[in-house]
Amino acid sequence: MTPHPAIHLSDRIAELLADPNRAPDRWTSRPQWRQSLATGAPGIALLHAERAAAGRGPWEPVRAWLAVAAGAPITSGLGSHLYYGAPALTHVLGCAEQARPGSYQRALDHLGQTVATHAIRRCEAALTRLDRGDLPALAEFDTIRGLAGTGSVLLHRAPRGEAIRTVLTCLVRLTDDVKHNGRTLPGWWTATGPSGTPGEGFPGGHANNGLAHGIAGPLALLGLALCQGVEVDGQRQAIGTIVAWLERWRDGDAWPYWITRARLDGTARTPLPPQRPSWCYGTAGLARAQQLAALALGDQHLRYRAESALATALANPNALAATTDLSACHGYAGLAHIAHRAAADALPRNATHLNSAAALLLDTAHPPRTDPDKQAHLLLATAGPGFLEGAAGTALALLAPATGTSPATRWDTCLLTS
Repeated sequence: MTPHPAIHLSDRIAELLADPNRAPDRWTSRPQWRQSLATGAPGIALLHAERAAAGRGPWEPVRAWLAVAAGAPITSGLGSHLYYGAPALTHVLGCAEQARPGSYQRALDHLGQTVATHAIRRCEAALTRLDRGDLPALAEFDTIRGLAGTGSVLLHRAPRGEAIRTVLTCLVRLTDDVKHNGRTLPGWWTATGPSGTPGEGFPGGHANNGLAHGIAGPLALLGLALCQGVEVDGQRQAIGTIVAWLERWRDGDAWPYWITRARLDGTARTPLPPQRPSWCYGTAGLARAQQLAALALGDQHLRYRAESALATALANPNALAATTDLSACHGYAGLAHIAHRAAADALPRNATHLNSAAALLLDTAHPPRTDPDKQAHLLLATAGPGFLEGAAGTALALLAPATGTSPATRWDTCLLTS
């Protein structure tokens, strides 16, 4: 197919982020700059690794940005997670290795073992918590900071290893109901609000549905692992439990971001207002996670409903009006990428609708006759260079849908969309 003009915006962002020596102090002076996949150097390295593997860019920016990311001691253990420290660097180096096999094998072997060891320790702590009957923190199990995110690294790097099986077993246990203060709650119910802080308008805590911070992250990992033939006892049942929960709270073709105690008890169930269909919390992430679960289980009904929900949400003008940026996390580029990924796995009729949605989202991200140079400079000035909410992630998310191809690396495993 002829590339969509949005590819020129992606290319221009990459050109502006080619040289670490030109990065302004307002970026590099931040404490997490070197090791943060979300906001720092690793996310920019990931952009250039994908471009090099796809034949759209040179290798030198990959090497240069990886040198920045690895230019100080790498955080491991409690301070690390998919978006920071050893797991983040393992993910990015793994994608660079796909672009140039053999370049980073020794570092990957070392980092991979570090990540696996820490994942097993985190699972031991989680299982001890489960045995006590305490409620979890979001950071125990979610994609950004928890076991679902670390599991995505392990599934990519060592799918037959002990660590990924331990993580999956732990997430299966997470789906068991718990008794707390005399009330039966889903095992992923947290005592805090979405920010992890007690109170803040969430008396009694909440159950988070999102792909970034909620139960959709474990659902996506459990489904992806099963699709790859990695299965532990109870995995299919755990997938079914999460799917049933999401079906219970489905409101048309959308889902609430979270369930409060009042909503769970039936004292506060109002129709959902228009909300952005984003990766992090909205229908895009939730529908993709359920599509992956359906593919894993061979459930055609669930597959159709998930794909239809995504296509409907991406054609809903009220939902799209709530989307206000281009980011991978919750913007138009991220939605285009998810639509493109989902279309490749969709039933034929749904694939047609999703491909049409992806094209319209690209038009919105980069309207006809827009100057890509001005747009790229403005994006860097306003959103910064980061992966999740900034320019590097926007450029990455635009690549595959704009060129009509599949990613050359598995860069989006850090989103649990593949």
